[in-house]
Order: sequence, then C-alpha cells, then structure tokens
Amino acid sequence: MTHMDRAYGLHTVEGLIAETPEQVREITVAAGRHDRRLGALIAAAELHGIVVHRLPGGELDRLLPGARHQGVVATLAGQSTEKFREQDLSTFLAGLTSPPFLLILDGVQDPHNLGACLRTADAAGVHAVIVPRDRAAGITPVVRKVASGAAETVPVFTVTNLARTLRELKETGVWLYGASDNADTSLYDTDLRGPLALVLGSEGKGLRRLTRELCDYLVAIPMAGRVESLNVSVAAGVLLFEARRQRGV
Repeated sequence: MTHMDRAYGLHTVEGLIAETPEQVREITVAAGRHDRRLGALIAAAELHGIVVHRLPGGELDRLLPGARHQGVVATLAGQSTEKFREQDLSTFLAGLTSPPFLLILDGVQDPHNLGACLRTADAAGVHAVIVPRDRAAGITPVVRKVASGAAETVPVFTVTNLARTLRELKETGVWLYGASDNADTSLYDTDLRGPLALVLGSEGKGLRRLTRELCDYLVAIPMAGRVESLNVSVAAGVLLFEARRQRGV
C-alpha cells in the first residue's frame, strides 16, 4: 500500500472498525442514505473517534468509479495496515492453542481470487494466510470488498521469501500439502488432521517448481467432468472444508 488507501462496502468497513479501528482515518458516507445498518456503522465510527464525512452518492461514485461501495468508503492510514509482520509468524504459531491450520497462496495475482480465498479461509477457521510479497496481489480495496470483512479477521502474513518460510514451517512441525492437478493422491485419501498448511499456486501456472518440491505431499481434487482444473478460490474452498471436516471443528 501507499501512504493512504481506501476500503469500501458495508461488510468491509464494519470489519475494519470492529477489528482494527486504528487503521481507519475517516469514513465517508452517502448523504442521502439513512438506514439502521449504516446508522450503526456511523455510531461505531464515532465511538472510536473516527471522523465521518457525508457526500452525495454521485460524488462517491466519482471517487471510486465502478466500485460497489454501498454508500460507505473508509480512508486508511497505509503505514499501519500490515498488522501481522513476517518476523512475528513463529511467535504467532507458538501461541496457537490447537494445531496450526494455514493457507499458503503461491502467487495469486487476481485481487478477486485473493479476496474470495480470504473469505473462505475465514469461514473454514484457518488460523492464518501466508502470501509472498512479490508477484502476488496485496490487500487492496478490491480484495477487502470481495473478502467481505475477512481481510480484517484473518491474519495475513506477507513474506519476502516464500521458500524460506516453507522451510521454517517444516522445521516447526507443520506439514505442507500442495494442491496439484498432476498429483497421484486424492484429497479424500489424505489425512489432514495434524498441523498443516494447504499450499495453492497461482492462476493458470499452479505451484512454482521450488514450492512444489518443498511440499511434503501433493494432493489432487478428483474431477468428474471434462474441465481439467478449478479456479484457485474454488479449489481453496474444497481443500479447506475437507480439512475442516476431518479436523472436527
């Protein structure tokens, strides 16, 4: 992110104010909108000392052309948005009270896919999501909107060297399960109950060679139709909820 960024949409801004109000510098709402949900959001913002501005809906449209802002936009302080630092990952994992359940995205570049993965990770009870800093989507306003608040509830660790992070996870006892269309082992024949990280690759190319080699196991989602692969966010949903089913949580 640059010095300042914006987030928009009711779910997203509600999540920001509830989880990390210190990130929100101000919110701008559509002047002509008066409903209970927006009123509650404004009250929560004011409770945290967040300045509230009102603009005609048309001006919000010009502020964020093409965005479905639902009449509310938050301006963020960019320097404080990276809440979970790479160097704190080991401490975070050590503080968990149950075996780690992680999602690693190896170069997902489409912000819509990243947002959908975060939303699914939140629903599945994932402890944290790990993404590389380079050649991958960051937490943008589009990601926050698609994630519907999950960008604020799921810890996201952005790492400079994914391969190094994978090795460090293995050293702490986390097993790495990579998703691959070419794997011989079915997802449904795989034990996913221990400390684990599910690793998915980028759109189209899948896992990078080194990432694939560092995985302890490669698993495939059985495909019954003619298509050869699933969208990365759909695949993440299948993998994460199979793991959740097995883990009994």
